This record gives sequence, C-alpha cells and structure tokens, in this order.
Amino acid sequence: MDIIDIYSSMKYIITFFTFSYSTDFEVHRNWMAITYSLPMSKWYYEETSRWRLDYPPFFAWLEYYLSYYAQFFDKEMLVVQNLNYTSDATVLFQRLSVIVTDMVFIIGVVACCQNIKRTKESKEILEKPDFILAVLLLCNFGILIVDHIHFQYNGFLFGMLFLSIVKMFKGRPVDSALIFTILMNFKHIFIYVAPAYGIYLLRSYCIAENKPDGSVQWRSFNFLRFNVLAFIVCAVFAVSFGPFIVMGQLSQVLARLFPFQRGLSHAYWAPNFWAQYNGADKVLSIIGVKLQLLAPANISNASMTGGLVQKYRHAVLPSVSPLATLVCTLLSITPALCNIWLKPRGPRGFLQCLILCALGSFMFGWHVHEKAILISILPLSLFAVENRNDAGTYLILATTGHLSLFPLIFTVPELPIKLCLMLFFTVYSFSALHALFRNEGTLLNWSECIYLSGLIPLEVICEIIYPHTRWHERFPFVPLMFLSVYCSLGITYAWIKLYISVLREPTLVKKLKVI
Repeated sequence: MDIIDIYSSMKYIITFFTFSYSTDFEVHRNWMAITYSLPMSKWYYEETSRWRLDYPPFFAWLEYYLSYYAQFFDKEMLVVQNLNYTSDATVLFQRLSVIVTDMVFIIGVVACCQNIKRTKESKEILEKPDFILAVLLLCNFGILIVDHIHFQYNGFLFGMLFLSIVKMFKGRPVDSALIFTILMNFKHIFIYVAPAYGIYLLRSYCIAENKPDGSVQWRSFNFLRFNVLAFIVCAVFAVSFGPFIVMGQLSQVLARLFPFQRGLSHAYWAPNFWAQYNGADKVLSIIGVKLQLLAPANISNASMTGGLVQKYRHAVLPSVSPLATLVCTLLSITPALCNIWLKPRGPRGFLQCLILCALGSFMFGWHVHEKAILISILPLSLFAVENRNDAGTYLILATTGHLSLFPLIFTVPELPIKLCLMLFFTVYSFSALHALFRNEGTLLNWSECIYLSGLIPLEVICEIIYPHTRWHERFPFVPLMFLSVYCSLGITYAWIKLYISVLREPTLVKKLKVI
C-alpha cells in the first residue's frame, strides 16, 4: 500500500523537524533508566524523579527491552539520577523507538482494511473504502502529534487493539481476548473498554443458543468456553503481576496504577463533562467574587491549566470524588452493555459497544487524559467508511477531539506544523467521506456545520489573540477553559448521537461464528 510509504515519510519529517521536548520524553527516559539500572523489586518504589513508573508490568518490560538498545546511543540516559537528560542521541533514540514500534500499528491497520465490507467499490482507488480507512488511521492527526511530536507509544498499543477487534470479526474470540488482555497489561487505560469485551464474550461466545424470541437460553451456557476465557485472563495477569505478588508488592503496584490522590481533571482539561463542570465552577467563582458573595482568599488558586497534576477543590459547585465519577461512568455505559446483551448483533454490535464504553469512560472518568479520546476516534473510523450516519458522527468527534489536543503542542515553532497536519487531515476526512457517500445525502446538517465552523475563530482567539492581551496574566486559564468546554459540547453531542443510532438499530440476533 502506497499510503504506508506516505505514513512513514510523514513520521520521519515530523521527527526531524520538531523542536520541543514534552514531559513524556523525561517520563519514558526515566522509566528506561529505572528498569535498566534497578532490580525489578525496586521498579515501583523508585522516587528519584516525580515521573514515577505508573504503567502495568508489561510496559515496564518494554522499557527494559528498549533500554538494551538505548545504551548504544547514549548510556547516560539510563542513569536514574540524570534528571531531565536530553542529549541529541537520547532524543533521536526515543523518536526512532516510537517509529519502530509503530510497525504493530501498521499491521493492525492493514488487518482492519482487509476486513471492512466492500459494498461501495469504486474504480478510483482514492474513493475505495479500504484506502480511505487506511488514511484515516495511518495519518490520524491525534496519533501523529501525540506519538511523534508530544511523544508516547500509543501507535503499537492501538495496533494491538485493532488486531483484537479484527480477530473478533473473524470469529476467533479466544485470540481476541488473549490480545486484549495482553494490551491491558501494557496500558491500563484500555480497561475503559473491558466491559464491552466481557459482556459480549459472555453473551455471544459462552452462551451457545438463544430462545426463539432471542432471549438467553441459560441451559446452553458453555462452561468449557467460559473456563478457557477465564484461564487466558488469569494466565496473562499471572505472568504480568505474578512476580510482584510473590514479592508482596501488589498493593504498591496498584497504588501506582490507580493514583486516586490526583485531581478530578488532568493538567490540560479533557473535553468531557467535567470540563463543563469545571468551567461552570470557574465562571461562578468569578461572579461570586465580583458580587462579593465569595472571598478571594477562600478560593483555591489551583492551576488546572498550568501543566501540573494536582488536586483541586471546586469553589462553588460540590467537589467530585472518585466514587462519584465511577458511578457516573457505570451509568453511562450500562445502556450499551444492556443493548449487546438483549440485542446481540454480532461483532458489529460489539464494536459499537466498545466505542460507547470508551466515550462514556472519557466523559465521566476520574483524571481523564485528553489523549484518551483517541480510544473512541480510531475505532469509529471503521464505521465511518461503511455507514453515512456514522461518517457524520465521526467527523464531529474527530474534529473536536483532535482540536482539543492542540494545547499539548504549545511552542511557537511547532504551531505551523500542527496547523498544517490538522488542516490536511480534516480536509481529507471531509472530502473523502463526502465523495464516498455523495449519492446518499449530506453527512452533516446545518447546525453541525455551524458548530464545527466555530472551532476556527475559537482557535485563533485562544492561541493567537488572547496570549497578547492584558487579561492573559490575570486569567491564564481562559483559553484552555474555552477550548475544553467548547470541544466538550461537540464530543457530548457525538456521544449522544451515536448512542441514539445504536439503540435504534433493529434487533438482529446474530451468534458469533467461532473458528
């Protein structure tokens, strides 16, 4: 596929023409140093740097594996005490390590493109669904800036997710469950979509038959299949966490993975429900001070937009606890889980539920990172090339979700890079999907077009005009608040629209064909 060559070229260009080092460079350098220099018993106790190891054990072993090759570039990067170490060789190695691990992403994308329905064949390759899907995934704006500018290893993780999804579509649920369980032990954020896997496999794999009306035939429950799935999950977790359980460190590892002492929102507000909640609290606190209903001394000066992770107490609205976010998250995904239980529609229904679980967790989760929106955008790409309604939803979700990532790349030299990448991807997405469904009607209505058009002046004001005004020093949170809240409205709308579409689909009792 020529698109793979284009993708590789874009990655190399971005790698060698970016100028800043995000905190994640130091995070992963420190993790390599920890796993290389210290025995495993000290990995989750090391605290020399503030960026302590807080990913599952499989990712720690990945850092250990990378450290073996890192020593040939610059061994000083593997010294734990060398905080904020950024030699040219270190940065080069880290950039190249992302590119190399992206091979898993490419394999996953190719598998997805080979699996989509080809009901809209065209003589023009640029209008073929599989080609469009390849571009939407390989050239995804979010992946490019988060991995290759900001710096993370999301590409190979999403590659594993795609391979797991494809295995489910091909009727190989055991393989799918195995890949997904391994994935969760690399990055636990994918627990967002674990309920979709659990409920779907229980309903469509472990239960062999349905009653004539489509309801559950409990007598057909296959305990052998259930035990196979349980064994896979337990075995993978045993390999991952077993050594730490033996050393009596499980509680320490879990405390690192789930640091509930952190605040409700991440440093850059994720564009979810809590962004709207935080924004409302900020506005009410300012009004309260102006009307002398609140004393300025009693209002926390926490800088949720200042780049540091910390606790924050709301000034006017009730503060939110981790338990409250858990309850809200469970309530938000319950209809989707009930839907695939009561109206199983095969792998398509599973993928719909996966996306809704990802969106529900993003909307209401505790300390959600803005990058987590990619767990919804990327899988939705598979539906965007097959269904006109899903294509419209995708355009809203992808455009708003990607724009909300702009604060991650904040240096002046990189402003043209992110603007050009965003412009390229957005223009291509709209034009390609419009061409694909041109005989079926418009993808967006007039109100959706107006909302998306508002993103342009919003970005100009927040990133170009506001920093040069006299209000910037007094109210530094305003640009991020406006961007997060405005984007959260679009993401909320896309989530509701997708939910309505899924729940309205006709009941089709379809069993999973097992190979």
